[in-house]
Amino acid sequence: MRPFKRLKQRRKYRAFKLILAPIFERFKSDNELESRGYRPLQMSFDDQLKALIFYHLQEYSSGSELLQAMEQNDFAKACVTPAKGIKKSSFFEAINTRGLEQLSEVFNHLVKQAGAVLPDEYAHLGNLVSIDGSLIDAVLSMEWADYRNGSKKAKAHVGFDINRGIPRKIYLSDGKEGERPFVDKIIDKGETGVMDRGYQSHDHFDQWQTAEKHFVCRIRENTHKTAIRENVVKPDSIVFYDQIVLLGTKGVNQTEKELRLVGYRVEGKEYWVATNRYDLTAEDVAQVYKLRWNIETFFGWWKRHLKVYHLIARSEYGLMVQILGGLITYLLLAIYCREQHNEPVSISRVRELRNQIANEAAEGQSQRARKQGKSNKIRQLKKKKRRAKT
Repeated sequence: MRPFKRLKQRRKYRAFKLILAPIFERFKSDNELESRGYRPLQMSFDDQLKALIFYHLQEYSSGSELLQAMEQNDFAKACVTPAKGIKKSSFFEAINTRGLEQLSEVFNHLVKQAGAVLPDEYAHLGNLVSIDGSLIDAVLSMEWADYRNGSKKAKAHVGFDINRGIPRKIYLSDGKEGERPFVDKIIDKGETGVMDRGYQSHDHFDQWQTAEKHFVCRIRENTHKTAIRENVVKPDSIVFYDQIVLLGTKGVNQTEKELRLVGYRVEGKEYWVATNRYDLTAEDVAQVYKLRWNIETFFGWWKRHLKVYHLIARSEYGLMVQILGGLITYLLLAIYCREQHNEPVSISRVRELRNQIANEAAEGQSQRARKQGKSNKIRQLKKKKRRAKT
């Protein structure tokens, strides 16, 4: 097994080293990035990974901005840039054609590591996985990203671990791709997928039950339902409906397997939620569906503070590399905040980390300037001594 190379530092950068520790100090990989031709790699996988993390951590908005920092920023030159530098063409070639297998391995490792560090907040409700798709604005040259005439979009299909507040699975497609087929790929046997109305499908409800996969899915209010038996509803509850039903019209789209339907009302708005979780109270079902909003909060935070959807790649391969880089950065931040501060990820901690990196870089630059000054003084003294002898 090949361990990741430890972070090479000519000066001590403790903050960046801490954030990278879950990868460079606690993980070994079997997959080494190799050159596809006779020329040696200008950018190793370690370099590529650090560059992607640095890009998201510093909120850069383009690959050119990152490359400029890698050429001019003292911290980036010391901790991120390959020893011999990197050309623009080599950087974008690496992002668009290499490293996906290795990044997927790192991502899966960090999901497991974060799962061991972060608290299981809703353990009493089971293993909850919120599922949703997020559109990514593309450019017209990205021909693979079909969406509508005159526009291009890609779509990220994400499984979000509600209990621990982290992304755990990711798939990428064009913007037109349906979302329901990805549910089977995202949730495992015994887990509960939590979904909005866009995932309502009576055929899939039957399939998921056959596969022993649980779901809590909001459905349209006008969905036809055939009641089979009734559950007791508490008079003072937000729940007004709890019955075992068949959904859909008989002979057209009716479910073959019965399921549970819970109706509840919050601030005058009614919600209808289909589920095969019979072990929960109706109020618990309502709470589980409410927790679905956590994935929306994650998407908003991830896009706003890590600039994940500012494209530095145009190919489908390269976009997946970039997205995985953003997810890995988020997982590293989640582990860092929990281990160092015993709290969840927050923008205040991220800004604090950025300031710490900047301060350490400034301190390193100051030390280098002092050393340079001392060297100049020594050279001047030696010159004076030589002149005095002559």
